[in-house]
Amino acid sequence: MKIHEAIFKKKDGNRRLMNFVRATDLPQTFVEKVTKSGVVSPPTLPAGMEIVWDLDNSAFRVFNWNTVVGDVKEKVGDPSVLDAS
Repeated sequence: MKIHEAIFKKKDGNRRLMNFVRATDLPQTFVEKVTKSGVVSPPTLPAGMEIVWDLDNSAFRVFNWNTVVGDVKEKVGDPSVLDAS
């Protein structure tokens, strides 16, 4: 499973580090556990935005790729990191 680490600029101007998994990379068993419908069905989002699972806050978030500061790091992680969520 791909885990991403990115720093981005929040709406209030502060920067935040987020460790996340793109919704499309989440194991189906996990999605079924954390959603009522068993699927991630995001609303229509503007270009550059997508639904992700925030590993630090154990929740779905909208990630804005347009506000990334620097490079997004990607690593392969064991799906067991989701167990802590």
